[in-house]
Amino acid sequence: MTTQWNETIETLKTHVKGQVILPNDPSYNEVREIWNAMIDRRPAVIVQCAVADDVATVITFARENGLELSIRGAGHNIAGNAVCDDGVMLDLSTMKNVRVDAQKRRAYVEPGATLADFDQAAQIHGLATPVGINSTTGIAGLTLGGGFGWLTRKYGMTIDNLVSAAVITADGKQLRASATENPDLFWAIRGGGGNFGIVAEFEFALHPVGPEILAGLIVFPFSQAKQVLTQYRQFVESAPEELTVWVVLRKAPPLPFLPEPVHGKEVVVLAIFYTGDIAEGEKLVEPLRGFGDAYGEHIGAQPYVAWQQAFDPLLTRGARNYWKSHNFTELGDGALDAIVESVAKLPSPQCEIFIAFLAGAANRVSSDAMAYYHRDAKFVLNVHGRWDESAQDETGIAWAREFFRASTPYASAGAYVNFMTGEEGDRITAAYGANYDRLVQIKKRYDPENIFHLNQNIKP
Repeated sequence: MTTQWNETIETLKTHVKGQVILPNDPSYNEVREIWNAMIDRRPAVIVQCAVADDVATVITFARENGLELSIRGAGHNIAGNAVCDDGVMLDLSTMKNVRVDAQKRRAYVEPGATLADFDQAAQIHGLATPVGINSTTGIAGLTLGGGFGWLTRKYGMTIDNLVSAAVITADGKQLRASATENPDLFWAIRGGGGNFGIVAEFEFALHPVGPEILAGLIVFPFSQAKQVLTQYRQFVESAPEELTVWVVLRKAPPLPFLPEPVHGKEVVVLAIFYTGDIAEGEKLVEPLRGFGDAYGEHIGAQPYVAWQQAFDPLLTRGARNYWKSHNFTELGDGALDAIVESVAKLPSPQCEIFIAFLAGAANRVSSDAMAYYHRDAKFVLNVHGRWDESAQDETGIAWAREFFRASTPYASAGAYVNFMTGEEGDRITAAYGANYDRLVQIKKRYDPENIFHLNQNIKP
């Protein structure tokens, strides 16, 4: 490194309260690592921000020194946009504070918080808002791309529950974005990803949930996949919005309620969640047991936060991940056949296809109410390719792409930006539909130089 660079870094250290980490520092490799092990990039400098003022300082530092800027929340994004080569990695992961006003039913959340941080703070008061299903996911990336989970049928998407945000823009200014303050910015950040600024604090509306809910799994043999999926499709059409049932098709993990010979076999799993009276929920889920001859089940009352962490062991950091995703307004026979055919060829024990059923409150929001456009989607399907060794990349990626092609004729329009890999830039306009042109104009206003471009990028 040159003397000038060393002096520049020393100056930066005097202007931020957080840590400045360089490639020769002991913590560098740990901090630059993110959830998806396929991403292996080396920033020139990492700044772990401690306060919002640090964020503005780092944006200015990157801009004035002509350095690429990447933004890391919890580092969970599949595309790996949190890390850049040779530039500045702005790391928000230590800004994790969550403050809950139970009387107003509001949560004020810093951008480094995970879903676990948020859920635990809100559940102390018996409150929650719709977020994702893996508790190590970051609230920031999830929210900015849309966000959905077990509560979405009842209470909408994560962005539907965003009340305001403190946004630091490309010029280093901190703005409040809400329905009444900078409403164009507020419109854009609800689904537009990190294109328009860095959120230093989110304000969410909260709803009474739990603390106990009814949830669990029913596991069926893969040989019964088509009949289970066909009955599932019919069942969810009339299911109340308090009840959410998703489908996961994969090789069975060693779940304690499954006979040992089933471990490692392809299975169809119904994942069930009900927020409401437990006894009523038990009546509602009873018909699901008749979809086939189940290998086993584990359903019962449990804390909401426990269910929010139930899938964490299958989604730990350090594996190689590659996703493909589609929206569906309906699951036609062709789509079901493509799913069954693909699961018969799983390239690794960790690969899976999951179907998230979202029909309800999210569909009642107008497609132009905010950046997130595809409000007709009743199902989001994710092909989750996952394995441990780089030697498996070619086979695993080919499997995911093959299913994506096979299922495309049956999918509806659009894409979910949070599930898009770094190579899918050609789907960005499709993701935003008729909202795209408006997003371009807002991008021109708030980030004309495209400082924030390591994302599913909307070019100004």
